[in-house]
Amino acid sequence: MGEFDLISRYFHRPARRSPLGVGDDCALLAPAAGQQLAVSSDMLVEGRHFLSTVAPDRLGHKALAVNLSDLAACGARPLAFTLALSLPSADEAWLAGFASGLWALAEAHGCDLVGGDTTRGPLNICITVFGEVPAGRALLRTGARAGDDLWVSGTLGDARLALEAFRGTLELPADVFAAARLRMETPTPRVALGQALRGIASSAIDISDGLLGDLGHVLAASGVGATLETGRALPLLAAGAEICEPHWALTCVLAGGDDYELAFTAPAAARAQVEAAGRAAATPVTRIGRIDAEPGLRLLGADGAPLARRFAGFDHFG
Repeated sequence: MGEFDLISRYFHRPARRSPLGVGDDCALLAPAAGQQLAVSSDMLVEGRHFLSTVAPDRLGHKALAVNLSDLAACGARPLAFTLALSLPSADEAWLAGFASGLWALAEAHGCDLVGGDTTRGPLNICITVFGEVPAGRALLRTGARAGDDLWVSGTLGDARLALEAFRGTLELPADVFAAARLRMETPTPRVALGQALRGIASSAIDISDGLLGDLGHVLAASGVGATLETGRALPLLAAGAEICEPHWALTCVLAGGDDYELAFTAPAAARAQVEAAGRAAATPVTRIGRIDAEPGLRLLGADGAPLARRFAGFDHFG
């Protein structure tokens, strides 16, 4: 099967938001009047971002999910995406599974595939996603202010829990491992929540490299600090929370990575609005701290005392 047969068979569908769709030198997109175009790219490399044992349908889901998560953090509505795919060989069974997972998530979010590239090489997936957001209403990293509440969506740490089980560092019951692995391999991009938080949240970021590491980007961009209450954050570890040692639970929740939840800030007066946004998006939201004028990140233990432990987020070159 040649390159263009591969594209035609697995990655060609009519596009709704592009007059050309797949097949020309460039895709053409036209955001609606009063909208800004939001664009993000993410690359997944075998052995760095995913294991060779992952099912192809789950990998197709995740490849798009991590990009949609960036749109969610900006409060944008998905429009379209491009796919650049490097493959060791044109394995039809693998391609069918990968395309199935990719298309299922794309359809769920009304997101069209409008172009890309394929080539032979080590397994590498790069997606660029396009969305639209009302002009001036995008959620950014720069808006956190002293006195704001610090929130997160969903649960945290389950992907790291699964990774440590794969590494042999932790031994988990089969059902706990299955639940954690599902979270690692099929994250849920919080697209609806991001849009619901427009006009409410003062800043936002998606949690890809660990809560503390990604929160640090918001603090630096906004020129503020934060106090995080680990007693509120610790229960966010869903899979295996009751069997996981406190050391590992904190590590997974605070520095786990691969969560693809949203961390965001909002004025304390907007608590009811944040909770209503979570309900509207069918996504749990949890308040875990506050933004401070003093730079730096301070961790409080469950007893309210300062926590001296240090945690390191994921670093692609670390």
